[in-house]
Amino acid sequence: MTDPERLAAAVPLILGWHRQNRRPLPWRDSPTAYGVWVSEVMLQQTRIEAVIPYYLRFMERLPDVSALAEIPEEELLKLWEGLGYYSRVRNLQKAARIIVGEYGGEMPRTVRALRALPGIGDYTAGAVASIAYGEPEPAVDGNVLRVILRLTARRDDALDPRTRSRITQLLRGLYPTGEDAALLTEGLMELGETVCLPREAAKCGACPLSALCLARERGVTCELPLRSPKKPRRVEERTVLLLVCGGRYAVRRRADRGLLAGMWEFPNLEGFHDPDSLLPLLGELEPVRAEPRGEAKHLFTHVEWHMRGVRVVCARESADYVWRTPEELRRDHAIPSAFRFWTESI
Repeated sequence: MTDPERLAAAVPLILGWHRQNRRPLPWRDSPTAYGVWVSEVMLQQTRIEAVIPYYLRFMERLPDVSALAEIPEEELLKLWEGLGYYSRVRNLQKAARIIVGEYGGEMPRTVRALRALPGIGDYTAGAVASIAYGEPEPAVDGNVLRVILRLTARRDDALDPRTRSRITQLLRGLYPTGEDAALLTEGLMELGETVCLPREAAKCGACPLSALCLARERGVTCELPLRSPKKPRRVEERTVLLLVCGGRYAVRRRADRGLLAGMWEFPNLEGFHDPDSLLPLLGELEPVRAEPRGEAKHLFTHVEWHMRGVRVVCARESADYVWRTPEELRRDHAIPSAFRFWTESI
C-alpha cells in the first residue's frame, strides 16, 4: 500500500472517530472564520485548557474583526496578558486592520489571501479555510505531523520545514470538502492531541488507525517522529529591580524591537548584582536600602532568563520610569509572564 493509499483509507476512519469523540470546545460551537483564527493563534505553544478562559474573555470583549481592529493596543495587550508571545496578538490586530480596510471586515476565504496577512502561516490559513469554509486545505502542526509520520512510518525529520511541506501536499491530494474538510482537520488535530501522543504516552490501543499504522506494525511508534537535535538555549542572568517609592513601583517600556518588544517591565540589569552594590548606581533615586526579593526562571524560544529580584526602597521618583501602585500595575499594564513572580508578590 502506498502512502497516498494508506492516507486515503485513514480518512473515513478519522471522520467516524472524530464524530464520536469530538471534544466540546468553545471555538467549535458554530465556528466562524474569526473565531477559528483567534483560537488557532492562541493555541500556538499554549495548552487547550489554558486557552479556553482567555478565548472566552477575548471573544466577549472583541466579538468580531472590527472590534479587534479598533481596540487600543494597551488594552489589547492586557487582554492577552499571560498567554505570552505578544507578537502574536500584535499581528492579530495588524491583520484585522487589513481585513477591515481591504475585505470589508470579512475574513478572506482562500489560503493564498489568508497567508498574505500578518502572522498567518500555512497551518493557520489551512485551519481557517477548512474548518470555517469547508475548503480542501490541510492544517499540519506538530500533532498532525506525528500522526502522519507514524501512520506511514516515514523517517523524515519532523523539524525540517520541508517535511511539513511534503506532508501538507500529500494530504491536500485527498482532502474532502465541506463539513468533512472541517471534521478531518479537527480529527487529525484531536488524534494527535489525545491519542497519538509523544513517545511511550501513545495510546495505540485506542487509535482508530491502529490496523493501518505502519509504525505500530513495525514496533517503532516510540521512535517516531525523528527530530534533529535542537540548539541549547542561551542562558542570561539578570537582576530585576523592584524600585519602590511611597508604595509605587517603577516600570518602563522595552524597546519596540526584539524580545518582548514594547512591553512593560520592571527595570533590570544584565548579570547578578549584590543588593548593596546597586545603591551607588541609583543615586538620583536616593535609595534607602536594598534587599533580596526572590528568584525566578523564564524560558523563551532561544533564550533562558535566570533572574534574581532586589527590592530597593527609594526616597525620590525618577521621570525615567512610570510609577504605579501594585493594584494599578495588575489592573492597567500588561506585564510579561517573565516577571509574574514579582507582579504577584509585591
